[in-house]
Amino acid sequence: MTRAVIVSLCLLLAFNSFKYTLGDIGTATSYNPPYTPTKCNGNQPDQFPSGNLFVSVSEGLWDNGAACGRRYRLKCLSGHNKPCKDGTIDVKVVDFCSRRPCPSTIVLSNDAFSAISKSQGGKINIEYVQ
Repeated sequence: MTRAVIVSLCLLLAFNSFKYTLGDIGTATSYNPPYTPTKCNGNQPDQFPSGNLFVSVSEGLWDNGAACGRRYRLKCLSGHNKPCKDGTIDVKVVDFCSRRPCPSTIVLSNDAFSAISKSQGGKINIEYVQ
């Protein structure tokens, strides 16, 4: 291989992984049903994405309701007793965290939480990117 090809491949690999290195770090917990009404769309059942991968967000992400419908890619980083599963999940914001103070940066539906964590409940450390 020529030097230019090797440099090009290295740059391509760097740019492909770049989108995963710009994430923010936060915490995640889960919440139980009933999931309605939500602050975003009330009692509308079609607000929830397939697979029930949705979240409510804390004040820092809520942005006076502008967070409704935003999508985030989440990755579990760590937690008590090594709870993380490999990979990432894509979630949709459907609600504002109703507890004060909110227990985490992002509060996941039970299905979303179990998609990235082997533990039942608790708090995990996550990386997230919009």
